[in-house]
Amino acid sequence: MNFASVRIITDDVDRLVEFYEKVMGVSAERPAPVFAELVLPSCTLAIGHSQTAQLFGAGSVAGANNRTVIIEFRVDDVEAEYVRLKPFVDHWVKEPTTMPWGNRSMLFRDPDGNLLNFFEPVTEDAIRRFKGRH
Repeated sequence: MNFASVRIITDDVDRLVEFYEKVMGVSAERPAPVFAELVLPSCTLAIGHSQTAQLFGAGSVAGANNRTVIIEFRVDDVEAEYVRLKPFVDHWVKEPTTMPWGNRSMLFRDPDGNLLNFFEPVTEDAIRRFKGRH
């Protein structure tokens, strides 16, 4: 089994695509106006318009309504990413902080309110835990 992607449903695909292209540093693939994928070697982030929600079943998803999932990206340097993202991230939840489990993390919200975590393992245990993961 392979983990294929995480998909965000939104009323404004273009706005989220523009945001995530800046955040992830890749260009989105747009096979249809209502759908986009941002592909990294380790994961794919898909963005679909709320018009596509009916394809999954009535009431199954709702855009800009998530408060349970954190989209996480492991980075080489949290402090450098903080400086890079600060000019266009409007809602910071937590500035770079070392967490009790050994990751240096910063958390912020995308334009629809989805929570993102950029983290860097900094303690020996955390570095060892992520060794060999892509």
